[in-house]
Amino acid sequence: MFPFLLLILLSLSWRISASAQPAEEFLRCLSLRFHNSSSITKLVYTHHNSSYSSVLKSSAQNFRFTTPSTPTPLAIVTPFNASYIQATVYCCRKHELQVNVEKATAWVESGATVGELYYEIARKTRTLAFLARIGHTVGIGGQLSEGGYGVLLRKYGIASDNIIDARLIDAYERILDKKLMGEDLFWVIRGGVSKTLEQNATKLVHQWQSIAHKFPKEIHSSISIAMVNFSEDGKMTIQAESILYRALSIIGLPLETLLNRTQKSALSQTFFKAKSDYVKQPISELGFKGLWPKFYEDEAKSSVTVLVACGGKMDEIPETEYPYPHRAGNLYSILYVVNWEEEENKNSKKFMNWMRRVYSYMTPYVSKSPREAYVP
Repeated sequence: MFPFLLLILLSLSWRISASAQPAEEFLRCLSLRFHNSSSITKLVYTHHNSSYSSVLKSSAQNFRFTTPSTPTPLAIVTPFNASYIQATVYCCRKHELQVNVEKATAWVESGATVGELYYEIARKTRTLAFLARIGHTVGIGGQLSEGGYGVLLRKYGIASDNIIDARLIDAYERILDKKLMGEDLFWVIRGGVSKTLEQNATKLVHQWQSIAHKFPKEIHSSISIAMVNFSEDGKMTIQAESILYRALSIIGLPLETLLNRTQKSALSQTFFKAKSDYVKQPISELGFKGLWPKFYEDEAKSSVTVLVACGGKMDEIPETEYPYPHRAGNLYSILYVVNWEEEENKNSKKFMNWMRRVYSYMTPYVSKSPREAYVP
C-alpha cells in the first residue's frame, strides 16, 4: 500500500470578513510579517484589485454565494505555505504539492484539487498513483475529510486510509502535526463520516462518544441518526452521520429578515415531539444495537436523533455558576425528535408512544438521580 501524507492548511483562499480592520491596516500588518513584503501584491486581493472578482468566484461551487446581495470579504489571501497562513491568522485573527518518489509519499495542501495532485504525481513518476476519485475538480481537503472513494479502493482502501500524517494550523497560529494534535483529532480530520448499519455505524457511534468531548474547543461535533433508503427497492436502514460543525446561512435576504418574528423553520411547520437526555458514561455497542430496532418501526421514518458532544468550556464552568446546570461530567447530550404531517395528526398518539418507548429504553444508559434533560 502506498502511504501518503496530507498537509492540511485551512484553505486555498483565506477570506477576511468585511467587519475586520480596514484593508490598509491589514495589508500593513501582513507586510511586517511576510518574509518578502513584495509578495503581498501576488498573494492578497482587495476590492481595489481588478482580478478580485475572478479570484473570489474561482472556487465557488454554489452560485448562490455569488449573488450581488452576498457579503464579500474585505480581502482574499492565497498563501503559498504555512508561514503565510500564520501571518494571516495573526493579522485578522497556493497550495503546493511535494511528491517524493523514493518514499512513495506526497504532501498535498487542502486547497489543491484531485486533478492537481494527479498531475504532480504524473510529472514525477508513471509507476505510482493516489487512490482518489475520477472527478478531478474535487478539492483534496473535502475528498480526504469525507473518506475518499476511488477506483483503487478494493486494492488499497479509501483515500483517508492512506493518510499517515497531517499538519493543520489552529486559531492560535500553532502548526500541529499528527503527534501534536493527538490521535483523536487526527481521527476526526480523516472523516466527518456517514455510515449505515451495514457499514458498521454502531462502531462509529461507539467510538465517537468516547472521544468527542475531548476535541479542541473550536470544534463542534455531533452525530445525526435517522432512517434512509438503502436500496432501489426501497429498503430502509439506519444512517449515523458524524458532523464536525454546521453552519446556517441566510442567503440573498435583507438583514432585516432577522427581525421577522413570524418566519417559521422547517420543523415548526410540522407536528413534532422532542425529548432530551445527557450521557455521562459511554453506552456499550450492545446498548446501541438494542436501540436500532426502534428506528425500523413505522413511526420512526420521520424521526431524527442527534448526539451533541459536550466538554470544552462546559467542563470548566461549575454547575452552580449559572442556571444551566449541565456542565462537567457530561459526555454528550441526546435530542430525540419525531415529526408528522397534518394529515397524520389524528394518529399523533402513535408517534407519542414511539417516543415514550425510545425514552424508556434509554433509561439505563443516561444520567440518573435525577435524569437530566434540557428544554430550550
